[in-house]
Amino acid sequence: MALGTLVIIATMLVYFLLRNKRVLLSQKQRGRRGRLPPGPAVLPIIGNMHQVILNKPAVFRWIHGLLKEMNTDIMCLRLGATHVIVVTCPQIASEVLRKNDEVFASRPTTFASGIFSFGYKGSIFSPHGDQWKKMRRVLTVEILASSMERKLHHLRKEEYEHLVRYFNDLLASSTSGPGHDEVAHVAALFTALNHLYSFCVSDYFPALIGLDLDGHEKVSKDAMQTINRLHDPIIEERMRERSSTLEKGPRDFLDVLVHLKDAEGQPMLSLEDIRAQTAEMMFAAVDNPSNAVEWALAEMMNMPEIMQKATEELDAVVGKYRLVEESDIPQLNYLKSCIREAFRLHPYHALNVPHVAMADTTVAGYTIPKDSHILLSRLGLGRNPKIWTEPLEFQPERHLNTANVLLTDPGLRFISFSSGRRGCPGISLGTSMTMMLFARMLQGFTWTKLPGVKSISLQEGNVSLALAEPLVLQATPRLAAHLYI
Repeated sequence: MALGTLVIIATMLVYFLLRNKRVLLSQKQRGRRGRLPPGPAVLPIIGNMHQVILNKPAVFRWIHGLLKEMNTDIMCLRLGATHVIVVTCPQIASEVLRKNDEVFASRPTTFASGIFSFGYKGSIFSPHGDQWKKMRRVLTVEILASSMERKLHHLRKEEYEHLVRYFNDLLASSTSGPGHDEVAHVAALFTALNHLYSFCVSDYFPALIGLDLDGHEKVSKDAMQTINRLHDPIIEERMRERSSTLEKGPRDFLDVLVHLKDAEGQPMLSLEDIRAQTAEMMFAAVDNPSNAVEWALAEMMNMPEIMQKATEELDAVVGKYRLVEESDIPQLNYLKSCIREAFRLHPYHALNVPHVAMADTTVAGYTIPKDSHILLSRLGLGRNPKIWTEPLEFQPERHLNTANVLLTDPGLRFISFSSGRRGCPGISLGTSMTMMLFARMLQGFTWTKLPGVKSISLQEGNVSLALAEPLVLQATPRLAAHLYI
């Protein structure tokens, strides 16, 4: 499979290069402009693409192995004509997202990102331009503004209560669990996330789109078909209601998107805009909170003293006569430290969403050519032994050095929520969702290992950094019965 793929790449690129020698000339000219970051030796035309293919599906493990072998915090790969720069140092990451943020404010165009953004109609995956600016403004001003977050608090509260009730009903065997469509929806979202920016061959050799050499195109289309099947009827129904006024305010963020108007009083967003932003809201919310909470619980099951400290904090701050609320989060510093440590040590994605250089620039003294892809390594930053003592150990106490523990790190020693122009505008909402999931589970139930299980396996998966096997625990209610109703 790998050798056959390489033959196709080489054959097609030789054909294109014979027709257009300017490609090689452009690469030579770029090479003379300055010194690129260090990297492995490259082959003519394909660069390091053969190594990427041979190391699939866990390309990120090969990349981080190279970084360690070369003892460098910044590395340059060449995939076709594209320079891919990987960064594992907070100071260099700050140069990218702070000093040179304006230069790196674009995104690459790939098959998967194009499919999942409905042709770059949303805010996360769209290249820099008017559409991105419009949708980014919609997100920050309309959807994720603090005023809207307060307005929609009742919806989150309903879900928090549903969570506790759901676990309790499972214990009582009075619920059958999620339905077929719910399972399919979550599976499609994770499939989409796992195929975004996953070093697909055609992302670097667009002439190969349609051959589906990696099998990514079919998987991406199938995932998007499921998402559209479940999202579209709801969106279309809301679109039909567009002419009505919202006398009682928006029911949810979809209402906000549908009813936005421009200066002339016309609908601001098209159907494709709304489909794209709805999907992106789902993509942004589904992976990091669930992964961080699962890893935190797994680590804590092997270190009962950490679990005890967390439950003692909940009992001291909240008590056992009411359920924890969002307003309690500022006082739950130890719980926040546990989640912060999970974000540091166990990110879901090894690499951040790529940034694209819109001009030639310099980072850490190295030349970064225009159109380079910049990847900040969540794994490399969070586990960097130059920054963290005992970086592979789960130690929440290392974060208890401030009166108000935050889930973000301004120094970019790890990445939980992206920063800069392309950063996450939903840090407050993401913090609330993650912390309330974690806090309600710890407050509502005592968690124990299954009979016969001495310790929880902390083995990572091959393709992602998620637990290789889903965490399975026993739960026992620890609060008064009326709080679960």
